Amino acid sequence: MVKILGLAGSLRKKSFNRMLLRMAVGKAKEGGAKTEIFDLNAIPVYNQDVEDKGYPKEVVKLRRAVENADGLIIATPEYNHSYSGVLKNAIDWLSRPPKVLKGKTIAVLGASTGRFGSVRAQRDLKPVLSYLDNNVLPQPEVMVSNAEEVFDEKGMLNDKRIGEQVEKLVARLLETMEK
Repeated sequence: MVKILGLAGSLRKKSFNRMLLRMAVGKAKEGGAKTEIFDLNAIPVYNQDVEDKGYPKEVVKLRRAVENADGLIIATPEYNHSYSGVLKNAIDWLSRPPKVLKGKTIAVLGASTGRFGSVRAQRDLKPVLSYLDNNVLPQPEVMVSNAEEVFDEKGMLNDKRIGEQVEKLVARLLETMEK
């Protein structure tokens, strides 16, 4: 059974990216994958002095979760025309030797309240993940703009077109991992 790990680059409880990630991970589960979402809230800021003394407990948990996953779904917000510091920090911890963020198949999607829907965040994030020797799916792209209009108060998506895009992305992730 394929194992998929979800990571959201936003820590806010009512984050649109967390909502989008839950939906995507749910689709992966429906597709037969074992799924988990890892909360990045407790991951400390990367510091080599800390690393030299040993990985903090929460970082060990994150690294183990990534290591045990066959693939990842990453939901990225767009902060200041790029991806969040939360994701950058997690990537920094995961890219340290031994590199557990290597050789994974990764689907990236994102939501933003702006009209560009995480285009710039994904433009910056995907090359970083590729550089770290991962198979980052180039498409289908899921970039949700005006996110406050497509999710209801319960966090459910109310836009059929976006739902179909998420389904296609998750199907491509599972199909790619099976090959």
